[in-house]
Amino acid sequence: MNKNLLIAGLLLFLSQVSLLAQTHQLLPQPKTVITGEGHWNLDPGTVLVAESATARKSAHLFSGLLETKTGFELPVRMQAPAHGVLIVLEESMVADNPEAYTLEVTGEGVVIRGADRGLFYGLQSLFQLVEVQGSKAVVPQLEIADAPAFGYRGIMLDVSRHFFSTAQVKKMLDLMSQLKFNTLHWHLTDDQGWRLEIKKYPKLTEIGAWRDSTIIGQYYDYQPFIYENEKHGGYYTQEEAREIVRYAAERKITVIPEIELPGHSSAVLAAYPEFGSFEITEGTAKGSIAAVNEKGEPLNNEISKQVPGYWGVHYNIYGPTPAAFGFLEDVLKEVMDIFPSEYIHIGGDEVPKDHWKTSAIAQKVIKKEKLEDEHELQSYFIQRIEAFLNENGRQIIGWDEILEGGLAPNATVMSWRGEKGGIAAAQMGHDVIMTPNSHLYFDHYQAEDKTTEPLAIGGFLPLEKVYSYSPVPEALSEEEAAHVLGVQANLWTEYIPTNQKMEYFLFPRALALAEVAWKTKEEKDYQSFLRDRLPARLLSLEKQGVFFRIPEAIVNIQKDSASGRHLIQIQSLVEGAKVYYTVDGHKADQTARLYTGPVLAPIPGKDQESLVLRYVTVTPGGRSSNEFHVPIE
Repeated sequence: MNKNLLIAGLLLFLSQVSLLAQTHQLLPQPKTVITGEGHWNLDPGTVLVAESATARKSAHLFSGLLETKTGFELPVRMQAPAHGVLIVLEESMVADNPEAYTLEVTGEGVVIRGADRGLFYGLQSLFQLVEVQGSKAVVPQLEIADAPAFGYRGIMLDVSRHFFSTAQVKKMLDLMSQLKFNTLHWHLTDDQGWRLEIKKYPKLTEIGAWRDSTIIGQYYDYQPFIYENEKHGGYYTQEEAREIVRYAAERKITVIPEIELPGHSSAVLAAYPEFGSFEITEGTAKGSIAAVNEKGEPLNNEISKQVPGYWGVHYNIYGPTPAAFGFLEDVLKEVMDIFPSEYIHIGGDEVPKDHWKTSAIAQKVIKKEKLEDEHELQSYFIQRIEAFLNENGRQIIGWDEILEGGLAPNATVMSWRGEKGGIAAAQMGHDVIMTPNSHLYFDHYQAEDKTTEPLAIGGFLPLEKVYSYSPVPEALSEEEAAHVLGVQANLWTEYIPTNQKMEYFLFPRALALAEVAWKTKEEKDYQSFLRDRLPARLLSLEKQGVFFRIPEAIVNIQKDSASGRHLIQIQSLVEGAKVYYTVDGHKADQTARLYTGPVLAPIPGKDQESLVLRYVTVTPGGRSSNEFHVPIE
């Protein structure tokens, strides 16, 4: 039979019959799986066969990753040897989708078919399937046909508020690639720091990349602010940024840089105040026409030459001047030389118009261009930048505020203030990436009791709420829904200064997002995700040295009819973990009772309050979770 007809027939069959391999714990769960009988043995004599250069790159990466699990690498060959056990990569289009793949494991070996990205994702699935049993490694026999529901699957990392090393960014890229994410949105500039070397403007990193101090606690904890009085900063050289782009590309991840404008620009204006909204004379802003803010309060137009160490929206923004536009075009030329991505993110969010309202320069532009107000001036500003990027073969993405005053002609909208902006943009015929703060802001707390969690910006975003998100709003027609490119989570780092805290806030929520981005709404099953896939993946993260948040266990409390007592059952969500518990009201830690099976709770007296189950989960690596409380009633 013709091989292409065989593949087409297999995909048609698998699309009609989905026998999900719960025991194989793949995450994101493949579209369809047919389980076989038995296992295939993987050993150091196995050869990876890949004819094309791109397939061989993916094969070498897989071999290196496999060594971390099995202790041995596999040789990569262009042609199959006469004898030996094989993993064969066949580069071909599957189901007209460059990210689709099929994976077949038999007693003879493994065959993965797909285009460049598809082969890479097939290898990531194979890596998850490999199980080490003593001195050998085995893979279950099965057939998989898989493809993502969405073409854009991203995570945004803010390195402006707190700087993260290239090594930590690479670690994040490794983890993203294993979960089949394909976009890193790199937030490189903001009020509190400029993080990319621009050779034409060295003061951006000499001054703009460093702040003298940072506030401690939550924004409203101390009024006035208390500062830690430690210098913080850092930046990526252009060589380091190119290395991140190269490293990501090998893992089929596109890096989209964000250069904020016209707001969130205090770090730039600390270095180059002449690109603001006022003429500068000896550090003082001139040319103000009405120095009051929207509340009628005096507006301080003094120009700060320090990068601010506190959060929030800052008044300092770019001026709509030839000098500022020239500066931004120069910067974007160097950015485009580093980042080959189709998109350049230009921010456009949270732009206070106070300086424009009080700036004679800005008001002159409004009058000259016959603009209605400062909102239209923002649209004018963004459209000028879009035109420049379009002339250079690039497209812009902006936060949903770019809708205000009229949307730039070819812009893609990132909807963060809920779904309203995304719906409006899609109905206007613009592409949209859904990233609502209600479901996908990973800087939010992971427990309702905030005292049990590390300091966060606010909000409450548990794992279940992330998993429940569907990127296509019901308000959209089928034609409009086609403009929803995909989904992204955002990790803002005002309150995330360390590598471990970054990983704690990302995981396990990024595991839930992986399935949101890969599967349709109808294909998702939260209970299956919790019980069948999450535990193995968390164990894998621990083995890779990831400091994830240890989630609450699944606790089931039911009345036992025979004894009249409550029967307590606890299932840890980390494979191989132990659970220690108390029911006497006292603290649970590793001195408490070890859970080994269902527990009958005591019966409180007539006038006594109901009992509370307290427990902690301790991972195989020895990390303990927060103490969790569940009423026994």
